[in-house]
Amino acid sequence: MAKLESQPLSAEERAELEELRAEKARREAQEEARREREELAALRAERAKAEEAAANVVPAPKPAAAKPAPTAPKPQPKKVARSKPVEPKPSRDEMTFAQRMVTSKEPTGENEIPGMAPAQKIIIVLALIAFVIFMGYTILTSMGLH
Repeated sequence: MAKLESQPLSAEERAELEELRAEKARREAQEEARREREELAALRAERAKAEEAAANVVPAPKPAAAKPAPTAPKPQPKKVARSKPVEPKPSRDEMTFAQRMVTSKEPTGENEIPGMAPAQKIIIVLALIAFVIFMGYTILTSMGLH
């Protein structure tokens, strides 16, 4: 095997190697194009949903006589000035295991507090177990039973 590695490639082997590299590059380019098309389709769908939601939330016109014209324009709050597009949260079925572990379930009621994330519960339980073991060790060693 050492002899094969030390010998230079023949013309046929070089041609085959170049052909395989070209095929690999072609497949990678096709995969990248497919991913970009999927991303574009998702972004278009998201934009269409946002436009549809904006069209559905049209404020009712107020009578002009009921409100006097303002003398100076009011400054816009900072939240409006730098509005970011809100990405819809994926459902719990679409999340990865890690995402499910660190996100809590959304509250169902208006005044309900969101629950703890599973990872946070696990950390608390492990900390309590370690505390109980530490206290048991401390008590036993202070009594001279260790």
